[in-house]
Amino acid sequence: QVQLVESGGGLVQTGSSLRLSCAASGRTSSGYVMGWFRQAPRKEHEFVSGISKSGSSTHYADSVKGRFTISRDNAKNTVYLQMNSLKPEDTAVYYCAARGVTRVAVATERREYAYWGQGTQVTVSS
Repeated sequence: QVQLVESGGGLVQTGSSLRLSCAASGRTSSGYVMGWFRQAPRKEHEFVSGISKSGSSTHYADSVKGRFTISRDNAKNTVYLQMNSLKPEDTAVYYCAARGVTRVAVATERREYAYWGQGTQVTVSS
């Protein structure tokens, strides 16, 4: 079992940057494939980015490619999402998620992730 806590959200203007953090606790010794999802009002969860256990493999949604960067610090059990050139359409609640401990591939489907944080709000004003 692993617990995830996101932080770093806020209200910013178009073109600004934010860095989200996701701290993992509990049974973290084996490492987990991690992902970031977001949910805008009245929309489904959307995959944003994912990273392998080692950090050597990353994946991004087309909508954020070139603007967002995912990374991880396994010594701190923390995953980051650096968000640059933010747009109003990036406004959403951002969730950190972890796949099951035996999973090794980055996945883009919500159902592939077993553990979820509570979410952090990101609001981008125009």
